[in-house]
Amino acid sequence: MIDGLFKRHIDPLWEAMATPLIRLRMTPNQVTATGLLLVGASAAAFLWHRSPVVFGLTLALAFAFDALDGAVARRRGMCTKSGGYFDAMVDRYQELAVLAAIGAVSGHWGLALLAFSGGVLTSYAKARTAIEIPISNEAWPDFFERLERVIFLCVMLIAAGLLPLAGVSQATVLAVGLAIYAALSHATAVQRMRRAVALLRKADGEAADSAPRS
Repeated sequence: MIDGLFKRHIDPLWEAMATPLIRLRMTPNQVTATGLLLVGASAAAFLWHRSPVVFGLTLALAFAFDALDGAVARRRGMCTKSGGYFDAMVDRYQELAVLAAIGAVSGHWGLALLAFSGGVLTSYAKARTAIEIPISNEAWPDFFERLERVIFLCVMLIAAGLLPLAGVSQATVLAVGLAIYAALSHATAVQRMRRAVALLRKADGEAADSAPRS
């Protein structure tokens, strides 16, 4: 939702932040791959240090770097369909790595699975629609998209590390956070499915009206 509604304001910020990467002559795919490595390393490190605050902060940095691939592509004139596909697939693996690490450390595997599946279904709801009919990639300002999910995860992890100081257990914060994440992601998947059905029914109606009648 944030990215969809404020894209024209956010993109110039990303493009300005991408300047050092452009000077290093990094390609968009190299930035995407590096972002995956950074997120994977942060998730693996969490299994060892088990500090939600450290994980949340390193994830914020890793995800910020990962978000620069599109800016690099635009500024270098290297926007490609294959690059967009690679970025989308890497995004899913990043979410899997993060939620698997949280599930392993907290023991909340069921909630982690529900959270991950909600994100995947949210993505698939739009991708599957694009197979059936041409759609605009910027006309889906849904509530809990990837940017919102990334922000939520980072905030949740930092809160899980700090709230125990106020007497709330880390396990409770992670359980509640994962449950909220799962609920919001699945609600967004349903939101997208409803929009997709409306678009497909409209396309079906237009196809029926234009069909030759004997």
